[in-house]
Amino acid sequence: MNPLDIINKYYPGESELKHILLVHSRSVADKALQIAERHPELALDRDFLYEGAMLHDIGIFLTDADSIFCFGDKPYICHGYLGADLMRAEGYPRHALVCERHTGAGLSLDQILAQDLPVPHRDMVPVSMEEQAICFSDKFFSKTHLEREKSVEKARKSLEKYGEAGVQRFDQWCKMFL
Repeated sequence: MNPLDIINKYYPGESELKHILLVHSRSVADKALQIAERHPELALDRDFLYEGAMLHDIGIFLTDADSIFCFGDKPYICHGYLGADLMRAEGYPRHALVCERHTGAGLSLDQILAQDLPVPHRDMVPVSMEEQAICFSDKFFSKTHLEREKSVEKARKSLEKYGEAGVQRFDQWCKMFL
């Protein structure tokens, strides 16, 4: 499977949005692959790490986020499950789970209900080690400052809006992946 073929299908031609998606996704993929390299004991699937990281944000074009040239009609927080729907339609259910479960440090059903989030009512927390490594790696890269990697402290702080459970999950990943 070549993730660029799928990206090109949904992001044809050249655009600022496609550039943002590709740079961000490559940064996330590189960090996830560095984790696999540093931690051979985790036996992470390197091919899947690359594919999942490249495709984790495939659904952003369906959302409304003007600052990154997304002009869809859904709130940005929906990009994960929307991307998952695209990946399932493409025949990649395992990749769909990465899309669905990477928002914040994952969204539990309790969080979704308590915060009245506009996403399906189901647990969307990373489960597999690959899902966790991709979600963790994603926290270090924004789509508005493509040129820099966040510090652990800044990545952690960006999760506070999602609640304490996500921060605790991130802290566990720091112990596991760094």
